[in-house]
Amino acid sequence: MSYVHHVEQFDGLPVFTFPPYAHPADLPDADAVAWRLHCGPYVTDEGYTSHWKRFTESVDLGKVRALLFGNPWYGNDGGSSPDELIGLRSRFTALEAIFLGDVEDEEGMISMIGQGGIAELLDAFPGLRELGLRGGEDLEFPVTGHAGLRVLRVESGGLPPEAAAQIAAASLPSLEHLELWLGDEDYGGGTTAEDLAPLFAGVGKPALRHLGLQNSPVQDELAAALASAPVVKGLTSLSLSMGTLGDEGAQALLRGQSLSHLRELDLSHHYLSQDMMLRLWTELEPQGVRVNLTGRQEEEDDLDWDDAPSRYVAVAE
Repeated sequence: MSYVHHVEQFDGLPVFTFPPYAHPADLPDADAVAWRLHCGPYVTDEGYTSHWKRFTESVDLGKVRALLFGNPWYGNDGGSSPDELIGLRSRFTALEAIFLGDVEDEEGMISMIGQGGIAELLDAFPGLRELGLRGGEDLEFPVTGHAGLRVLRVESGGLPPEAAAQIAAASLPSLEHLELWLGDEDYGGGTTAEDLAPLFAGVGKPALRHLGLQNSPVQDELAAALASAPVVKGLTSLSLSMGTLGDEGAQALLRGQSLSHLRELDLSHHYLSQDMMLRLWTELEPQGVRVNLTGRQEEEDDLDWDDAPSRYVAVAE
């Protein structure tokens, strides 16, 4: 299953790729779609400078609600910064959602997509409500945070622990949805439960209702920390999907604080035994918790090292 694909819906709007050489009269209303800027060898031979210029001259920027940047701003060359967007911030008066790095697998390795200039972007758009980032290399997130951000999603094959710790400590008083793909240490990841201590304590994010700590090789450790974490009490949904969750982590969740207030617990792509899967269903589903246990994985023998069975996250490269 591929987890890295082009975004189809963003900020409640269908995503529309700004086409090559389009006549303005043939374009949708500026506020009716989320606009994807995507060109280069996978779409057209047009360069990004020309593509961006045509977009800013053809679309009423004052009505644009959502923007996505793909190739070549983010792609095979690694990453970029949102300088072009920041330079026109005075014209994007209605902009409330931004996604940087809308690149599929064949267009660029997620572990090599860089994300620079995020602090400057947040400063430039105080009205921003949703921010999506694909790739985590060079990511620095301001601990001072952002007053209006409601959704933050960071998809990464290896999110630097420093960046994860910054997000955990950031002041985001309006944040309702937080999703972090933590990724593999071999690709720049390595986040531990200790790095996320402020998040687990419920510091700086009083409105949080959904928490996703996903794609982690230490999913059991994270599950054990969440079993007694104050942040869980305010959630309506929790995701520990895409990682290496095993019986130890699931056992910690069941033995910890009550999860009966959750509407959904997503543990998909896991390494749970059949007995533990049955126990999760029988204990939580009658309490009204939808438990997602799809994508059961089998441990693999690692013959090149110590013969110990190996578990893998869903997204690394």
